[in-house]
Amino acid sequence: MKYKDYYEILGVSKDADEKEIKSAYRKLAKKYHPDLHQGDNAAAEKFKEVSEAYEVLSDADKRKKYDTFGSNYDFSSGYDFDPSQYGYTYTTGGSGADFSDFFETIFGSSRSGGNFSGGFNINDIFGDLSGRGKRTSNKSRNKFESELSISIKDAYEGTTKNVNLTYNKKEYQVAVKIPKGITRGKKIKVKGEKFGLPGDILFKINIRDEKDLVLDGLDITKTQNIYPWDAALGSSQTVETLGGKLKLRIPENFVGGNKMRIPSKGFKDLKGNVGDLYIIFNIVNPNNLSDKQLKLYKELQNLSK
Repeated sequence: MKYKDYYEILGVSKDADEKEIKSAYRKLAKKYHPDLHQGDNAAAEKFKEVSEAYEVLSDADKRKKYDTFGSNYDFSSGYDFDPSQYGYTYTTGGSGADFSDFFETIFGSSRSGGNFSGGFNINDIFGDLSGRGKRTSNKSRNKFESELSISIKDAYEGTTKNVNLTYNKKEYQVAVKIPKGITRGKKIKVKGEKFGLPGDILFKINIRDEKDLVLDGLDITKTQNIYPWDAALGSSQTVETLGGKLKLRIPENFVGGNKMRIPSKGFKDLKGNVGDLYIIFNIVNPNNLSDKQLKLYKELQNLSK
């Protein structure tokens, strides 16, 4: 079993106080939360690791037990050890399956009750109702702020996202309506009372770039692959864009990597402003060439000598 350095995971010193630990946890929990990185297993694992570290270091009894264990045997992060040699019984799985075998072996299945498996825990990440954390006051109403990551397509077309929230150990699902044309940094207010929460939530919108689609202001850059013969001889290409299909003509002797600008076909914001669309054609070889294609390539190679 590998030893876990919870202080290193949160990026705090071993004499960090409760405030420093909570601040470090909030920052990392927001950064790696699964709702902001859907489908990213690495981020999900990092979020679990951060949550586990906070579970221990935010609890005075667990932290004392952990500090005593670590100092007695002078372990370093990632050090392999046999827990049976130190008076512990090796445990796998268990009721705290969200946490590692290291946690289960040292602390058993005891947890402080927070849900770290997928929903935002407003109390720990964004502050509680006593005024700590990122909360703004509007008379007697509470407002919490969070970040919601969406795709360029979602922002372009508009959609509704269901976000899981945890408050006072209870799960809530909040529907966030994304208006067509929303841009990065804009905030959407959701009335929490509609979903049983004690205040409003402000979602700050983050728009994710994709592998072949990048949003820069209101300009969109789309990347598309073409074959060498299309570039050499010229060809007609169909390009899938957010606004529909476009047919573009590639001229003869086309050089890959060049941008083709299409005015007023980019992103349209809430005010009706529209950017441009840029297409970058990359020249690539097909994955599996037929015998006939290979023969033609060899002939071309011989002609170029």
